[in-house]
Amino acid sequence: MRPVSIPAYISNFFYTKQDPLQVKQAYQKLYKGTPDVSVVMPAYNEESTIVQTLASLCSNETKWSVEIVVVNNNSQDKTGELVKACGVNCILETTQGITPARNAGLAKASGKYILNADADTIYPKYWIEEMVKPLADSSKQVAITYGRFSFIPVGSTSRFTYFFYEYFSDFTRLYNTHFKNEAVNVYGFNSGFRREQGLQVDSFNHPPGTNEDGYLALKLKNKGFGDMFRVDEPRAIVWTTDRRIQIDGGLWKATVKRFKRVFIS
Repeated sequence: MRPVSIPAYISNFFYTKQDPLQVKQAYQKLYKGTPDVSVVMPAYNEESTIVQTLASLCSNETKWSVEIVVVNNNSQDKTGELVKACGVNCILETTQGITPARNAGLAKASGKYILNADADTIYPKYWIEEMVKPLADSSKQVAITYGRFSFIPVGSTSRFTYFFYEYFSDFTRLYNTHFKNEAVNVYGFNSGFRREQGLQVDSFNHPPGTNEDGYLALKLKNKGFGDMFRVDEPRAIVWTTDRRIQIDGGLWKATVKRFKRVFIS
């Protein structure tokens, strides 16, 4: 069952101003020495959401030692300053674009497992644990994990409307898995893989007309590292803003675009 409303735990991070000092203190508990997991997050002009996102990540409960690497992709606002105030590693990537940013973060990361995150997303308490679990399970042949997500409205669309849209999206992803290619279900703000294997398949580099996140999943599978694994655990659902839907022209245009991409193209 998908959530109709935004859980209080998520709302607390997104709608309440977060103190960078408290985030720093939480991160010191998450980073337990040599990292097992690296959460890599590109960021471009994210001063309005970056602290909330980091606060949610640093509040995760996990047995792993976790480092966070934020890639400042030429932000013109206070993104870099705020990340550093949170005590999180912030590197600069001057080549503009999501692919160079993700590649820079992957190269800098030192954990065995890489989790991809975005700076306008709130991560639930057990996201890290649930996303790494299938990768760390030697009895499973898993190359990459990806999870479910819900929308936090920042435009005019209501959360109730998104509740139904998310079920429609789940149906299209199921169709992709069985009749097209599961790789298109993999998103860069909610996925994970092994660092060594990611480097072996030329990182996030991809041909024109493809996306860096889904194409990485395809490369890992084709290399024989294992299958794609969807994490269905409800406590691992991440919450991201709907700003990309608004940029695309709103929910109706986004729905039509998804329908054409899945069932016509």
